Amino acid sequence: MKRSSYDFVKKSIGPFYTEKEAKEFMKKNKEKWIEDSGRGWRKVVPSPEPMGIVEKEAIKALLEKNIVVIASGGGGIPVIKKDGGFQGVEAVIDKDLAGERLAFDVKANIFMMLTDVPKVAINFGKPSQKNLDKMNLSQAKTYLKEGHFPPGSMGPKVKAAIKFVESGGECAIICSLKQALDALEGKAGTWIAA
Repeated sequence: MKRSSYDFVKKSIGPFYTEKEAKEFMKKNKEKWIEDSGRGWRKVVPSPEPMGIVEKEAIKALLEKNIVVIASGGGGIPVIKKDGGFQGVEAVIDKDLAGERLAFDVKANIFMMLTDVPKVAINFGKPSQKNLDKMNLSQAKTYLKEGHFPPGSMGPKVKAAIKFVESGGECAIICSLKQALDALEGKAGTWIAA
């Protein structure tokens, strides 16, 4: 099945610095820095979409032996093939898209993303906030386009859910860690399906 892709993005990483320090780094190292949410300045690096998971065959082998595998949770540093091996590149992989890629690679039926909120919401933090139990692909894409899911929080999760379902997955679930088992039973979280 053809897999959709999303626009190439950049992410701020690392500790916060003063504007003066950031400008020194930019001048000295020819780096890009931005002011980040009123907390200070941070370096910006590319955040490419993961094309594959290097360890996927090892993960598949463990899954075939019914071993629980925890992998791809922090996104990771992308690598490129070079001289018969791998070389790290200065960038950062989004954890949700990395998780989606792994779920696709191991042919998972359900892709669950755990977060610190119980459900996906539109108008988050406003008096008109509405928590969502379910979304179909069309609704998820519409809400994403309308800006309900910011890039630094719920946006990557919803994008990863859309991508997983479009690539043939049965459904994606976004829920809190505390409600993971209930979410699998359809009693909690937000389900995204075709």
